[in-house]
Amino acid sequence: MNFVSIEYLVFLAIVWLAYLALPLRGQNLLLLAASYYFYAQWDWRFLSLIWISTLANYLAGRVIAASSRPRIRHLALVTAMVVNLVLLGFFKYFNFFVDSAAAATDALGLSLPLSTLSIILPIGISFYTFQTMSYTIDVYRGVMPETRSLVNFSLFVAFFPQLVAGPIERAKHLLPILESRRTLATDEIVRGLFLILLGMVKKLAIADGLSRSVDAIYGSSQDLSGGDVLLATYAFAFQILCDFSAYTDIARGTAKLFGIDLMINFDAPFFARSPSEFWRRWHISLSTWLRDYLYIPLGGNRASRWLTFRNLSLTMILGGLWHGAAWNFVIWGAYHGAILCLFRVLHRSRPAPEPTDPNPQPPRTLRHNLGVAIGIAAFFQMTCYGWLLFRAESFEQIVRFTTLIITPDGWTALSIPRPPLSALAGLVFLVAWEGLTYRHGNASFYRDWHPLLRGALIGLLLILLAMGMSNESATFIYFQF
Repeated sequence: MNFVSIEYLVFLAIVWLAYLALPLRGQNLLLLAASYYFYAQWDWRFLSLIWISTLANYLAGRVIAASSRPRIRHLALVTAMVVNLVLLGFFKYFNFFVDSAAAATDALGLSLPLSTLSIILPIGISFYTFQTMSYTIDVYRGVMPETRSLVNFSLFVAFFPQLVAGPIERAKHLLPILESRRTLATDEIVRGLFLILLGMVKKLAIADGLSRSVDAIYGSSQDLSGGDVLLATYAFAFQILCDFSAYTDIARGTAKLFGIDLMINFDAPFFARSPSEFWRRWHISLSTWLRDYLYIPLGGNRASRWLTFRNLSLTMILGGLWHGAAWNFVIWGAYHGAILCLFRVLHRSRPAPEPTDPNPQPPRTLRHNLGVAIGIAAFFQMTCYGWLLFRAESFEQIVRFTTLIITPDGWTALSIPRPPLSALAGLVFLVAWEGLTYRHGNASFYRDWHPLLRGALIGLLLILLAMGMSNESATFIYFQF
């Protein structure tokens, strides 16, 4: 069931109206049933995987909390992790590893009878697997108590707004909300509806509007120019931002209608000036998950410089592999690991400022603002090359497109299709919106506006949405992860 469809809006309205008439336990049972129905619309057969993951981690949490014996606690943790990773590894990575092994053996002149299977990737498996793993690990670490309610835990795993593409919630944040009585304030309902509208504009008007231009270049086998590749890569950067943040906006807006707050997953990421800042702003739920459950357990930055580089690189490579079973995602992760290491070296080579003021504020001068703008623009180029690696369909395409970009010959012979007016107008709005979000430090700045100005904002979004309705609808990009 697609978020940007009449079917979803009807489904949401029915569930919401029924929700209003029920007590807390009935509300949770309703949301759980609705979540399973929502997921079953994609493929009902894969509900069994959600049930296996749910039951394995629920039982592991109960055993860990009930036992004082380290061996039993450790065995419960390991069992849950094995169940999670075997399901994820088989359905998402089996064919990838078989194909990679076959290619390696062929390169060595060997011929092994390796064959792939016709495996369908269960939608959202990467997201709910990481979510359940974090619960069991947190209970094992003593960060939070186990939950005794199987219904509440099942809803934590399968809550339909964020089930398919996140954000990846932490149990210590979401479970207490699900276990307590929720009140529906008018202001929160209005904010939720606004987020749903904003997400639909990002998806239909901008992301879907840009997809044809991006696909025409990245799916082409014809002669292209460096300008084609550059413009298509810029377009993809904004396409994936709008596509993914649109899902998060609609998920957060939907959850607010039920009195549930989901975490912010994007915070003006293209205004970052360094890789560490970028990952504090982009896909925040994944980057913090990787930090807390992979980077820090590996040793983080507490060891030597080279071990820190190893930890950064390994974390980002595995983060890239999380996105998909393809080598371009591994290369993309390695690229981001490399620039994280590079910026760490450059940062440490600078002299430390004099500690005269414990809370120094940067001077708001023209020179300072110009330096910030240059830093944002420069790092955006580095980010966009990463998006080329991410979007590329083969290693050969990475090499060809990189060569075209660094070779200026033929840049004026552009063949990239022009995006529709909805995407062009939407991009102007997006840049202004993200800029104001960056300046104010949050995306709720509009709530301080005069009611007439807020009304004009909603009117603008409705116009952009109407313009985007004519674009060819595309599946959310992160559904494949």
